[in-house]
Amino acid sequence: MPVVVVDVMPKPEILDPQGKAVQGALPRLGFSGVSDVRQGKRFELTVDEVTDEVLAQVAQMAETLLSNPVIENFTVRVETEVEAAVAGAGA
Repeated sequence: MPVVVVDVMPKPEILDPQGKAVQGALPRLGFSGVSDVRQGKRFELTVDEVTDEVLAQVAQMAETLLSNPVIENFTVRVETEVEAAVAGAGA
């Protein structure tokens, strides 16, 4: 079944204390070369089929429930099987 992904991130002008905490911890753990970290949310919605109407409904869900449009931006995309396999390989 197709999966529609909604990624929600704080707007660039909004402080991100969780992202800053991760950014501060990375060098202490031996990781370098990361200049900024922003932490967000990911929602996966399994749908029967992907249509323009379904994507419009998901965007409406994201705007009214899954995100706070005052402080967050969101993107809606359809996850392909290849993306899902790569994501699963990292787990």
